[in-house]
Amino acid sequence: MESLTKTILRSDELSCPSCVSNIESTLNNMKGVQEAKVHFNTGRIEVEHDSETVSEQNLIDAIQDTGYEAKVSQF
Repeated sequence: MESLTKTILRSDELSCPSCVSNIESTLNNMKGVQEAKVHFNTGRIEVEHDSETVSEQNLIDAIQDTGYEAKVSQF
C-alpha cells in the first residue's frame, strides 16, 4: 500500500531557472515520487512521495547528484 508523504527540502544554491528544471526533472522521474515542485525564489523543494519506496535521504542524494546541496526543512 502506498504511503504518500510530503517532504519539504531546502537548497540555498539555486542560481537560475535551469537549476529548478534540473532538480524537478530528476525528482519527478524517481520511482515513488508523485510530484516535485521547486520554488526558485525561496529555495523550497516540495516533494510528494511514497515513503515506503523513496526516503528523505534518497531525495537529498538525487538532488546532490544533480550538483546541488539540499537539506530537510520545516518550512
